[in-house]
Order: sequence, then structure tokens, then C-alpha cells
Amino acid sequence: MASISKKTTKTGKTFYEIRCHVERDRPTLTKRWYPPDGWSQKAIDRELKKVAAEFERQCRSGEVLSRTEEAEKKAKEAEEAAKIMTVKQYGEQVFIPAMSVHCAGNTIASFQGNLKNHIYPAIGNIKMPDVTSAQIITLLLNVQNTGKAHSTVAKIYTVLMSLFKMAYKTDVVEKNPMDKVDRPKPRKDEVIEEETPAYTVEEVRQIFKCLSQEPLKWQLYIRIMADTGIRRGECCGLQWDDFDYDKHTVSIRRTVNYTPKTGLYVSTTKSRRIRTIDIDPKILHLAKLFHREQKFVSKWVFTQDDSPEPMFPTSPTRYMKQFSNRHGIEDFHPHKLRHTFASIAITHGADIASISEKLGHYDKSVTLRMYTHSDQESMRRASQVFRDALEEQPEDKKDGKKKKDRSEEQSAV
Repeated sequence: MASISKKTTKTGKTFYEIRCHVERDRPTLTKRWYPPDGWSQKAIDRELKKVAAEFERQCRSGEVLSRTEEAEKKAKEAEEAAKIMTVKQYGEQVFIPAMSVHCAGNTIASFQGNLKNHIYPAIGNIKMPDVTSAQIITLLLNVQNTGKAHSTVAKIYTVLMSLFKMAYKTDVVEKNPMDKVDRPKPRKDEVIEEETPAYTVEEVRQIFKCLSQEPLKWQLYIRIMADTGIRRGECCGLQWDDFDYDKHTVSIRRTVNYTPKTGLYVSTTKSRRIRTIDIDPKILHLAKLFHREQKFVSKWVFTQDDSPEPMFPTSPTRYMKQFSNRHGIEDFHPHKLRHTFASIAITHGADIASISEKLGHYDKSVTLRMYTHSDQESMRRASQVFRDALEEQPEDKKDGKKKKDRSEEQSAV
């Protein structure tokens, strides 16, 4: 039975609160009824009885829901609606918005490009639950047969993996079709380019020698990149307050990114944490010199040519290509400097944990997987160790021990 209580609003207006508790595991449902002005109490009571009876009927029949129940109902309706979405609808309305919450703008732009150019044209109009493994395999093979690079096909595979994993975890699809799709392999006739090798120590010295002829802005940018191994967007995101001239450190707090859709924007670092790393005092001296001659009064270390706003992350790549042509430096670009820092440091005995911290990797295994590539000198030394071990005979060990014992005896005398 519904209960009724007379109440008053903050402004003094009278209303009646009707409360109905239908089931033990359901919340109490309430309704307000405001009596018309001028009604007698007898008329109010008579009408209120009718309103309360109708409200109770609606509550028991499920026509009235609590806020929590209403939210649950809408969530279920959205879930059911998602189940009959096409791949394109799911990608645009669910997948990309969800990924945008925790992925960088460049990553989202890459995902959208692969969806628009390769995935939607092939399976975009198919309902999500109807997509089969065979259709996805055909999609990947067709892209591969058009002559696209293996890296492109691998990226499409990654997008599909992420999309259907999300759909499966949220019950949009009962089975994940990607479970039966293997990661694409390169075509037999496709030449897989080796990863860009790092510069040697001598090559870095030559780069620095050529760099002395360049504008101070670029001297500073390239020296920071080479000395710290930070990403190009992180270097573009440096502000003058990030330098500690006494402790010889720089704090990596942010990154500057660019996408055609979003434009230039500032974001957190890839690991979403601030890291403070050491930097060569000579570079800090360059920073002081550059700060004095900086064209604009700006909090940013590296600015656009005609503005105090931060420099576009594409500018260093463009400049370094020009630098490469002027000085004959092969394949000169920001990421190669990052790769060079890690490779030289590892080759010369630096510990992985420290290198990983400077690079901004959240996991040391990422550093090991991506940057521990042997150079020619390292491979030569490894080969020589192997040869020396084979050439050393057991008799040599005994003779060596005898010689050592005689030497120790003579020293004792």
C-alpha cells in the first residue's frame, strides 16, 4: 500500500509525497503531487487517493522505475543496440570514443585511418555479431595482395584485434573472430627492411662537428635529443622551468603532438609520469645562450619561427632531413638519435634500468626488446670470445696453472 505524507518546498509551496515499496530487493519509489490552488482539503484527499492508487499500480506493473533502475535499463538498451551495430557504427560510436580516453591523438588518428581506408570498405556494413574469421582473413590477404608493406598489414591486424577484443569483453559479440586469425606474415617476395641501425660513436662526433655550423636553436635541440634519448614531442614540450642548472637535470613533464584533425596540442608523456634525468652541463650552457637570443618571450624552449607557441613536432624531422642533405649524414631523423643514445649506452655497459628510465619506458622489457641491438664491434667481440674459448685447450689451463704456481713461489722467496 502506498504511503502519503504532506510536505512543503523551500518556497513554501505544499505538495504530497507518495511512497510505494513494491518488493524487498527493489528501492522505494516516490512521486510528488501538487494540489491545485483553491481546492478544499476534502477535494484534495479524494483526488490524492486516486493518484496514489494509480501510482501504486504503475509501480507494481514496472511502469515506474527508480533512477538506478532507469540507468540500468538504458545501459541494457544501449548494449542491445550495440549488438546489432555494423562494424562501422561500432567503430565510430563505441570503439574510437572509448580508445580516445586513454590513447594519444596520433594513435587515434592512425586507428581511424586504418578503419576508414581498409576495414570499413571491406566489412564496415556487416553486423558486428555476423563478422567471421574468414572475412577478416580475406580482408588482410586482400590488403597484402595490393602490395602494401607488411607493417601496414600488421597495423590493420592490431586495430582489428583491439576492436573485437573490446566488443567481446562488453558482450557485443559472443565469440571473438580474431581468435582464429593469425598475425599476418610477410609475403615471400617482400623484402623486410632491417631496423635502422644506430650511429656509431665516430658518426655522432661527426654530426656534432657539422652541428657547430648550424643555428643555436638546432644545436640545442639535437644535442638534447642525443644526450637524453627523449622523444621528439617531449623535446618540443620542454619549458625553461624544466631545466635545473645547479643539479644538471631536466624534467620531462609533457609532450607536444599534432594531428590534422586536432591541430597542435599538449599532452602528458607516453608513460603519464614526470621523469627527471641528468643532462650534460655543456648543453645547459647552450640553453642559457639560446635563452638570451630567443626571438620571443616564451615559456617554451623551442618555439615556432613566427610565434611564441611551442614548435610543431614535425619541424625537427623536416630540419634534420635538410641537415642530412647539407652534410651528407645518412638517414638523419629524431628517432634515430633516440635509438643511438640507447644503443651506445648499452654497448658501453650502461644498465638497462637507467636507460629505460631516461627513455621513459614503463617496462624495462620494452627497452630490451626495442633497443638492445648489437653493433658490428659488439658482434666482433662476441665472435672473438667464442673463438678464444675453442682455442683454449685443457692442457693450456694446466700449464697456465703450473706457471702461475711457480710465479707465486718465486714471489714468496
